[in-house]
Amino acid sequence: MLSPSSKTPFKLVAPWKPTGDQPAAIEQLLKGLKNKEKHQTLLGATGTGKTFTMANIVAELNRPTLVLAHNKTLAAQLCNEFQMFFPENAVSYFVSYYDYYQPEAYIPSSDTYIEKDASINEEIAKYRHAATMNLLTRRDVLIVASVSCIYGLGDVDSYEALAIHLERGEPVQRDKLIRRLIDIQYRRSNMEFKQGMVHVLGDTIEVFPPGGDTVIRMEMPFDEIETIQEVDSFTGELIADLQTVSIFPASHNVTSKEKIDGACSGIITELGEREKELLKIGELAKAERIRQRTEYDIEMLKETGYCTGIENYMRYLNNDGVAGCPPSTLLDYFPEDFLMFIDESHISVPQVGGMYEGNRSRKQTLIDFGFRLPSSHDNRPLKFPEFEERLNQTVYVSATPGPYEYRHTRMPPKGEAKNNLVVEQIIRPTGLLDPIVTVKPSKHQIDDITEEIAQAKKRGERVLITTLTKKMAEDMTQFLADKDEKVRYLHSDIETMERIEILRQLRTGEIDVLVGINLLREGLDLPEVSFIAILDADKQGFLRSRDALIQTIGRAARNLHGHVTLYADRETDAIKAALDETNRRRAIQEAYNIKHGITPKSIEKAIHDIAEAHNKLELRRPHRDPQKIPKDELKRLMEELENQMALASENLEFEKAADLRDEIEMLRRKSK
Repeated sequence: MLSPSSKTPFKLVAPWKPTGDQPAAIEQLLKGLKNKEKHQTLLGATGTGKTFTMANIVAELNRPTLVLAHNKTLAAQLCNEFQMFFPENAVSYFVSYYDYYQPEAYIPSSDTYIEKDASINEEIAKYRHAATMNLLTRRDVLIVASVSCIYGLGDVDSYEALAIHLERGEPVQRDKLIRRLIDIQYRRSNMEFKQGMVHVLGDTIEVFPPGGDTVIRMEMPFDEIETIQEVDSFTGELIADLQTVSIFPASHNVTSKEKIDGACSGIITELGEREKELLKIGELAKAERIRQRTEYDIEMLKETGYCTGIENYMRYLNNDGVAGCPPSTLLDYFPEDFLMFIDESHISVPQVGGMYEGNRSRKQTLIDFGFRLPSSHDNRPLKFPEFEERLNQTVYVSATPGPYEYRHTRMPPKGEAKNNLVVEQIIRPTGLLDPIVTVKPSKHQIDDITEEIAQAKKRGERVLITTLTKKMAEDMTQFLADKDEKVRYLHSDIETMERIEILRQLRTGEIDVLVGINLLREGLDLPEVSFIAILDADKQGFLRSRDALIQTIGRAARNLHGHVTLYADRETDAIKAALDETNRRRAIQEAYNIKHGITPKSIEKAIHDIAEAHNKLELRRPHRDPQKIPKDELKRLMEELENQMALASENLEFEKAADLRDEIEMLRRKSK
């Protein structure tokens, strides 16, 4: 059921228009999309405004859009940018909602069973619900997702069919409505108020939808809906009087009683078959284990409509008992004409392809030892062919497209003219060229790096050094620290909050040098960096491949003085290919600047600019005076803000996290 807002078109809001080769890229991609091309590639150099190009295409086509990113940090960055481009439309964030996740597993060698343990981030869970509700109620929807979008989400038909649609003046018995809400996983509470709960006081019912920060309040005297209001969940302030409202289930894994009864019947049948198999081969303990565990789950399903590990019974709850059916995922919530962008596709595409096998291996061990039924294999991510089947039209976005993109967009051999399926975006709006790249022997690399650091410091700029191992990063950091350099290292062992602080210090000049491994590649926007040193550049492999070198070189492309040195004792094929591509792009960029009289200039991105962008995104959250908020509401408000602060910290949005921290402290002080 689509709401009136479903017809709202995408409205692009930006203080600038497409420049450089953005107009040509937009035109060519739109031409291919309108000609029903299923695969296209946007080969865009770092810093050329690929996100703005995508936004222009979305605004022109006006179709629901999914943007796939390879990690939460990049997804958050993209979501923030798209929210600024489309402030009046539904831009959502869909990533894994686990702060901590230990999957169910069994280790035969030590006879150790590990129960599933997870900590759910309620703020991210809210965004996930908002994404699915938007998809089912409107067309102007853009969702930025991580690879979690290929994991089971619950049957879309059940989710939509069980939504409760109410209208003002409609005769509804209060108690029946409450039972319907509980059936779709809302919890009744008089003390705690947060997403997925329902509060009843006399003839008033307050529903806290799982996908928002507001409350739906309904007055129901004489078993009739007299008013429907949307109110602020913290202050009780009236936001809107509504004529109709749709209340979606509080859980994506929700189903009807009829389906549960049918599922339990199928589970019992499979249990009997599996038990016979185990008894036949003399595995008495395993047979007893699977019976006890499964019978307990069946009892919970019948009594409450839910059980721990319910996702392991999706074959019967969603697929009518048919083995091998793919899970229902976020992709199934999209209409058939949706548009897909895969950002940093050289990483994202292989990541999607690698999810299935790892999950299957773990699950098979649980099945072999009697912890799960064989049907639990249907609780899995999509196989790559299944992922491909669900795509409509796809644009791959990368500075270094991978083999999959080359194959599907028929990238021509070197020297041949490119077809319209591969669109290059090489020119930067700032006129900046790709950095100058020099290859030097490793013999005197430390002395050379020390001199480069001194020159960068004189210009007030920063330096990145990439190593091959964590130990090398730590040793290099210690060496430079002994030389009184302001230096830190950054790798996967560094905690999230400390990582945020290190990046902030680099941008503000509290440190001059950052040493790291592959964390210094995709998605790191540091315009203050003018020099990058790549150690062991001739150790050809994943971190020193052609694509990895091009991506690392691109980190210096936001500064006028940007240059890169590869320390190597021989020129590998990867080095040669990276140099050839970088020089080719520089020649194109330089010719464009000369033709149009453009003088290159560094990107100027003050740190507070990021905070200002976030403030624009928070317009819907009103400024609150603590003196006007009831004391019993203040605690809940501060808990909600703490959740938002944790999410911002996880996504490296350190300015936003700091703003939220200050707001929490202000509320705490003024409430005393």
